[in-house]
Amino acid sequence: MKKLSSCHPAVRAGLMVLSVCVLVTVADPILMHKSMASDSDPAKTAPFKETIEKLTPIQKQVTQKSGTERPFTSEFHDSKKEGIYVDIVSGKALFSSLDKFDSGCGWPSFTKPLVGSEVIEKKDLTLGMVRTEVRSSTADSHLGHVFDDGPRDKGGLRYCINGASLKFIPKEDLEKAGYGQYAKLFAPVTAPAPKPEATKQPTKPAAK
Repeated sequence: MKKLSSCHPAVRAGLMVLSVCVLVTVADPILMHKSMASDSDPAKTAPFKETIEKLTPIQKQVTQKSGTERPFTSEFHDSKKEGIYVDIVSGKALFSSLDKFDSGCGWPSFTKPLVGSEVIEKKDLTLGMVRTEVRSSTADSHLGHVFDDGPRDKGGLRYCINGASLKFIPKEDLEKAGYGQYAKLFAPVTAPAPKPEATKQPTKPAAK
């Protein structure tokens, strides 16, 4: 059997993703755990009390208790719809479908957050690993983790996000939902109009 270091880069990346999924599943078969990461900051969640009370149990567990949903259970994990993903608590923009890819790990994955988004990063030492946790800034919602096994041609990062922490806004609803500034991301690219050919001046007949 070949050593991992001698495998093709794409194979190594796939094995790394699989190992993380297996480790999380083995370490916590229920996958609705309360990790050692901090609960959401009460000072930040106070303005969103009514919204949080309306969340489903898994949405509360993920966003408020740093829990993890089961892989392949989110409606967003393999969604190809175009639009943006926002924090289900604060409604602040987080990710775009333009940066979404299928990592095969069972959670929605993105190569990067939206420019100027709410995504912040913190060190997470749970499950015997050193990981980078991803949270939202305004409501301090736990979102997921970021890893360095993403597509190399897109920066090499994989933002592995719990679908339970997200709300999807389709591109056609961005304006009416108050996210009009992101509509231009999905505007069709029009080819530049061809330059008109220079009209040739009729040649004068030679003088006799």
